[in-house]
Amino acid sequence: MSTTLGWIKKMKKMKIIVLTGAGISAESGLKTFRDADGLWEGHDIMEVASPEGFTKNPALVLDFYNQRRRQLLEVTPNEAHTQIAKLETKNEVVIITQNVDDLHERAGSSNVLHLHGELLKVRSTQNEYNIKYWDKDIVLGDTCEDGHQLRPHIVWFGEAVPMFEKAVLEISNADAVIIVGTSMQVYPAAGLVHYAPKNTPIYFVDPKPNISQSFIDNLTIYAEKASTGVKKVVDVLLDNQD
Repeated sequence: MSTTLGWIKKMKKMKIIVLTGAGISAESGLKTFRDADGLWEGHDIMEVASPEGFTKNPALVLDFYNQRRRQLLEVTPNEAHTQIAKLETKNEVVIITQNVDDLHERAGSSNVLHLHGELLKVRSTQNEYNIKYWDKDIVLGDTCEDGHQLRPHIVWFGEAVPMFEKAVLEISNADAVIIVGTSMQVYPAAGLVHYAPKNTPIYFVDPKPNISQSFIDNLTIYAEKASTGVKKVVDVLLDNQD
């Protein structure tokens, strides 16, 4: 850790990349909705998170995401979200999240890449670029201007991750990386950390970390919940900047 701190002291403004997953939003009360047996709220993943599932039973899929959207509108950002936003006072911060909620934005973060889409947006089933904000239920019959059914703006299994290349570009220029609330098991997102420049300090916050110090060079692990662990990382970064 002393080597890492000495390196940070020389940096006036850093580019900090924050990789986040479901664990950071769990403290706000959002369900991760993937059970231990792999089911999502009692459904097979392919029933509610694939183009095939939507084609087979669009009403079921829309209802599944309507429930997620309603829950999102009832919760607020937690300390981990606000601490990450605080980093922007002295640094360029880019959040690359696997989450489909908007809690980072509501906490004040200004640059958030959503790898897996956004719950509060919809898009046309025929034009993936026709995207709009949507904070209510989607029902069969809700259409875009061209008359095509709307669907959740979510990256389903089997679909491309359009923001991935931009995420790779961002992390390849990182001065520091913070990983919060993700198991580092879901690809392609889990592979992003390997695009960071050599010798980049990497901080991993998770109450039950499933990676070891040998996972990658310059790794510091905080084995605690997001709200307390992120604050410690932010304090380390900010307190050692001019």
